[in-house]
Amino acid sequence: MASITDYDFNGKRALIRVDFNVPLNDQFEVTDNTRIRAAIPTIKHILDNGGSVVLMSHLGRPKGHDDAFSMRHIVSEVEKLLGHSVTFAGDCISNEAKSKTSVAKPGEVFLLDNLRFHKEEKEGDEFFAGQLAEHGDVYLNDAFGTAHRAHASTAVIARFFPHDKLFGFVMENEIKNIEKVLGDAQKPVTAIVGGAKVSSKITILANLLDKVDHILIGGGMAYTFLKAQGGDTGSSLVEDDFLDKAREINASAESKGVQIHIPADSVVADKFDNEANTQVVASNAIAEGWMGLDIADQAIEAYKNVLTESKTILWNGPMGVFEMSSFAKGTEAIARHLAEVTKNGAFTLIGGGDSVAAINKFELADQVSYVSTGGGAMLEYLEGKVLPGIAAIRS
Repeated sequence: MASITDYDFNGKRALIRVDFNVPLNDQFEVTDNTRIRAAIPTIKHILDNGGSVVLMSHLGRPKGHDDAFSMRHIVSEVEKLLGHSVTFAGDCISNEAKSKTSVAKPGEVFLLDNLRFHKEEKEGDEFFAGQLAEHGDVYLNDAFGTAHRAHASTAVIARFFPHDKLFGFVMENEIKNIEKVLGDAQKPVTAIVGGAKVSSKITILANLLDKVDHILIGGGMAYTFLKAQGGDTGSSLVEDDFLDKAREINASAESKGVQIHIPADSVVADKFDNEANTQVVASNAIAEGWMGLDIADQAIEAYKNVLTESKTILWNGPMGVFEMSSFAKGTEAIARHLAEVTKNGAFTLIGGGDSVAAINKFELADQVSYVSTGGGAMLEYLEGKVLPGIAAIRS
C-alpha cells in the first residue's frame, strides 16, 4: 500500500472522501471549521504535486435532497482555509457534476454535493460507489470520523481503485497516533476512561486490559464500579444490569496486574442542576437523595500522581458533568495536568467527543500530543474492531 507522500499525483484527479460534516448556523455559516482545517494539508499536497482534487462528504442527516444540507454552503469556508478557488460541482453523481470533474485540470478543486442525498451511500451500494468512482483516477480516504461505517464512499468505492487507493494525512495521523497507545506504547500506560455509562465503555475497558498498566475511572460510570464493590452510591447514576460486568472487569484487571483506580471522593449534589446544593463525601458513602457529579480533591490528587508517572496516556471521557461549572473542576484539573505531563515528555492522546469538547473548552488542544477527530471511529478502534474504511485501503 503506497503512502500519500510516495504517490505520483501529476496529472491525476484525486477523489478524496473528507469529513466536512460541520455545524452551520441559521445563516448557513460554518461555526466550527476544525474538520475542514484538518483536511487542508492533504488537499495542498496533491495540488503542489500536479494533481487536481475532487472532494466528497456528507453533511448532517438529510432525508433526500434538502438545500439546508447542501455542501454549497461550505464552499466559501473551504476556499478561505485553502487559499484557493473551489468549484461546486453539484450533485455527486449527476452528469453535470461528471462533466465538470472529467476535464479537471491540474490545480483545480471541485466539491460534490452531499453524499447522503442518496440513500445508496449509507446502504453501501456498489453501483452508487461505482458512479462516484468516475470522478477520480486515485481515491483517498481522509475521513477518520466515518472510517467505522461501511458506506459507499468510505469502504465500497475502494474496490474500484485496486492499485490507486491511499490514506490522506488525517487518516495516516489518526492510525499512527492510536497505534502509539495500542501498539508498542512506552510504559507505564494509563487510560483515563470517563463518561456516564459503563455499558458504552465495556468493550473498550476489556480491550485495554491487555495494553495498559492503569485505568482511571471517572464520570457517572464510577458509581457502577463503586456499587459493585458494595459501596453506597445514593441517587448517583448506576447501571444495575452491569454490576456483574464491573466485577468481572475488576477480577480480570487483577489477574493481569492492571490497577483500576476509582475516585476516593466525589462532589455530590441534591439534584442534577448547576445551582444544586453540593458537598464533598467519600465516593462509597453517598447518602440517599444525593448524586455524585464530579471527582473531588483526593481523587484529583491521586489521579494526577498516576499520570505524572505515566509515559503514555489515553483520555476518553470526562470526570464529571463538566458542562456545568459547579461540576467541571475534576475534568479541568485532569485536562490541565495532561498538558503538564505532555510538556515533560509523556505522549497524550485525547479521543471521544466529550474529552475533545473538554480539551477545547479549556483551550488546551495545542498542549497535548494528539486530539483525535473521530469520536465513534476512535471508540471502535479502541474496542479492537476492524474499521471498514481502514480495511478497504489496506486490503
